[in-house]
Amino acid sequence: MTAPAVSTAAGTLEPRTFVPGAWIAAFATAWFGVWMAQLTPIQLLLPQQVDDIIAPVDWVASVRGFGIVSAIAGVCALVAYPLAGALSDRTTSRFGRRRPWIAGGAVLFAVALVLLSVQHTIVGVAVWWSITLVGFCVLTAALTATISDRVPVDQRGTVSGWMSAPQALGILVGVALVALLALSQVAGYVLVAAALLVCVVPFLLRLEDPPLAPGSAQPLSLRTIVTGFWISPRDHPDFAWTLTSRILVMTGNGFGTVLLLYFLEYGPMHQSKDDAENGLLLLTLVYMVFVIVAALVLGRLSDRMGRRKIMVVVCAALQGLAALLLAFVPVFGAALVGAALLGFGFGAFLSVDQALATQVLPSAADRGKDLGIMNVAYAVPQALAPLVGGWLVAQTHSFTPLFLAAGVLAIGGAFAVAPVRSVR
Repeated sequence: MTAPAVSTAAGTLEPRTFVPGAWIAAFATAWFGVWMAQLTPIQLLLPQQVDDIIAPVDWVASVRGFGIVSAIAGVCALVAYPLAGALSDRTTSRFGRRRPWIAGGAVLFAVALVLLSVQHTIVGVAVWWSITLVGFCVLTAALTATISDRVPVDQRGTVSGWMSAPQALGILVGVALVALLALSQVAGYVLVAAALLVCVVPFLLRLEDPPLAPGSAQPLSLRTIVTGFWISPRDHPDFAWTLTSRILVMTGNGFGTVLLLYFLEYGPMHQSKDDAENGLLLLTLVYMVFVIVAALVLGRLSDRMGRRKIMVVVCAALQGLAALLLAFVPVFGAALVGAALLGFGFGAFLSVDQALATQVLPSAADRGKDLGIMNVAYAVPQALAPLVGGWLVAQTHSFTPLFLAAGVLAIGGAFAVAPVRSVR
């Protein structure tokens, strides 16, 4: 089964041949390593590290410190994502356009995680977490671009599902290994760094990445970088609406998830540290199951139906409902239901929205850069959510405003994708 070939700029023919199962398996394995290495620190290792430095006696200050560290890293990601994508678009290495950036990003990501593990000051944590996130951006900007490079439109929902589903499994395995094995801070970071490298290597070996002919890409200059980061909403409204929707949904998701450990320990349930870690593991397990099912089933369904927009709307609204449930019913049973709703909505959103995003790109020659801009809406809201969310919690000494904001933003994201016209 093939999709029609469309000739585009030099070196950027629209793919028409479906990628085989072995390619998808290697792609999913790489993303499993990526998500474990990024989300285990965000959910568990980094908040604990900040908490140990600031002292758990002042939990509000710990939340605020975690938010500041995440925000600094988010600013770095804001630049790193599109810049890495633009550089990979123009790379003429004999190893291909994307492969050098996948390999280099993975090494930078892993080394930074190891050095982060031995930091005992907030400044050190902020510096090395920022470098870690830069490595993540370099790696994932190139990985994401391989979808547009190698996967035909009629298979992108399926492949995007295999990019999204490993996220939940990566969180679960990472948190479970650290919590259940009672790993030290250093051991936890080293474990996820090693897992990242092991998981990325098979895709590097499997990837067909033809070199770009020298001189076939537009030279990259400071002016090109600055102007390239701006994509006119007037000229490309579908790209703008898709980006706006993703920013709103991902910010809402960040508000609803990144402070869960603090919510269990310091919120209305007042769980002990051990109970909070175990509760986070159970919530993550429920979340994981629904993310995987939704990502794989609905991503493939969107390919078969040829309808992505309505699925994005429904998935975003489900995430908003889950956040509102946590706001108004702050008990562990409701949190489990919320985790299920959030997982189903988020898993489907990740796979279907990613496929939709590849169909609204302004230029085939700048796929890496444009997807890098689109992916800023993944990394930066997740990084800024602890800062803004921590501020809300610190000002109100309550988690209710945080979850209310999460619900409103996610529902707003559902409305924002409605005006897209080029994709059904």
